[in-house]
Amino acid sequence: MNETLLVNETTVPAPWIEASNGNTSLELFSELVEFAINPWDIMLCISGTIIACENAIVVAIIFYTPALRAPMFVLIGSLATADLLAGMGLILNFVFQYLIPSETISLVTVGFLVASFTASVSSLLAITVDRYLSLYNALTYFSERTIFYIHMLLAITWGVSICLGLLPILGWNCLNDLSACSIVKPLTRSNVTLLAISFFVIFMVMLNLYFKICKIVCRHAHQIALQQHFFTTSHYVATKKGVSTLAIILGTFGASWLPFAIYCLVGEHEYPSVYTYATLLPATYNSMINPIIYAFRNQEIQRSIFVLFCGCFQTNLSYRSRSPSDV
Repeated sequence: MNETLLVNETTVPAPWIEASNGNTSLELFSELVEFAINPWDIMLCISGTIIACENAIVVAIIFYTPALRAPMFVLIGSLATADLLAGMGLILNFVFQYLIPSETISLVTVGFLVASFTASVSSLLAITVDRYLSLYNALTYFSERTIFYIHMLLAITWGVSICLGLLPILGWNCLNDLSACSIVKPLTRSNVTLLAISFFVIFMVMLNLYFKICKIVCRHAHQIALQQHFFTTSHYVATKKGVSTLAIILGTFGASWLPFAIYCLVGEHEYPSVYTYATLLPATYNSMINPIIYAFRNQEIQRSIFVLFCGCFQTNLSYRSRSPSDV
């Protein structure tokens, strides 16, 4: 079997069949076994295809709809772009792995996947920060300063992601020292440990921000109870809806990535590759779920989808700016 470029897989060569036995059919069977496609790689490729298709729609909608230029939609576009690249990376990895096996291509595809998934996770953190700021500084949220902060946040997010993706290409790999390999070849164990620790830091920051958002929502609800004759509750109902959405996001995010991050810390490259596949595949599902949670449930994006594919609405429909709590 071809050595996988994503997962450090220990293959068992097919038993050598001596030519003296004259059994041509057995020799052909041996070659077929040697070059068989790993079913796990097929599932990763299918997952990547679904991810790419879903997020390509989101990117196209946000890019071609001028009304979707609020900071929150810009961050959703960043998340969709990262997930789109991750899906394309899974597809390219499968193609190169079985059609053009090469150590150089292996480094490029793995680096591409590291950068894409890092950008996806970081974009989720950026969205969480944006939602917190929209509640903490509600009166000044739609100012020019907020837009500047969002652009700076995106620049840092993608800059760090690209740098982490370049590390294997620039030499931080285990191609010359197989004993240093991690559960994800050709990444070294130290590289994978860095990525796993970074994930845990991001996850803890998101949990902390989510807790603060819940406190703000409770305080707002208390204020409404005291002044319900002077303030409408529609904004705060939408805020609660946004917080519940964030809880779903954090739940799916943790359930998807935590098993793989934990296994990156405790796993060894000698372990059976099935463990790596079994934890990596659910991690890719997070990029599959993100468009459903963020984009397809939003009414403005739904309307834009109808405009793009069905022409069911006029393009001059009025849109109102929404805060992250409304998304």
